[in-house]
Amino acid sequence: MIRTAYILLWIVLTTAFFSVAAIISSFFSRTGDSVHIIAGIWARSILMGSRVHVRVNGLSNIDPHKSYIYMANHQSNFDIPVLLGHLPVQFRWLAKAELFKIPVFGRAMRGAGYVKIDRFNQNSAFESINEAAQKMKNGVSVMIFPEGTRSIDGRIKAFKKGGFVMAVDSGVPIVPVVLRGTWTIMAKSSLRINHGDVEMEIAEPIDTIGYSRETKGDLMDKVRSAIRQDFNEAG
Repeated sequence: MIRTAYILLWIVLTTAFFSVAAIISSFFSRTGDSVHIIAGIWARSILMGSRVHVRVNGLSNIDPHKSYIYMANHQSNFDIPVLLGHLPVQFRWLAKAELFKIPVFGRAMRGAGYVKIDRFNQNSAFESINEAAQKMKNGVSVMIFPEGTRSIDGRIKAFKKGGFVMAVDSGVPIVPVVLRGTWTIMAKSSLRINHGDVEMEIAEPIDTIGYSRETKGDLMDKVRSAIRQDFNEAG
């Protein structure tokens, strides 16, 4: 636990420093791109300090100049720095509203153009989904965890429907992203942080054209099957 305490201190200090840097950068960036770059540096510093090594497969499946909805399985708090630090494209998070209430850090998220979603207010949540859909129509990619929260046991949980409403409304392809190993780094039920290796698998995009709000369930099943299959192949 002494090692974990040092890592947590490192995370707090780096988060404070880079959050301030992100806020300052947001005043000079209309797009939020520079803020996202700073977030990536923050993420890699946390992974380095935690001795977490990341291997990325499947980058050739995406075009960094196209807009996508990235959907990743959610096992650990370390999913966020892994994705920010090692998915080398610009994207904006669709993130739970509670994160935006964190002092300094929340202001940095707003400066980056991330979209908050209130999981306990359906009307507000759909307003956020519409906002994200509009961003994607303007060429911005979005990242979400379709499970909505971290897995307790490391297995893939059921998906929420909101992200798929956003997908069919925007017509933007979905890119399944599979994360392996983050649950052993830091499980949801534990404060202990372990070092280790993580693998990120970027699957081929799934077209959302032809689906509607009425048939979004079929799309949801297709994406979940793709993530579960890739996860279990090396799980």
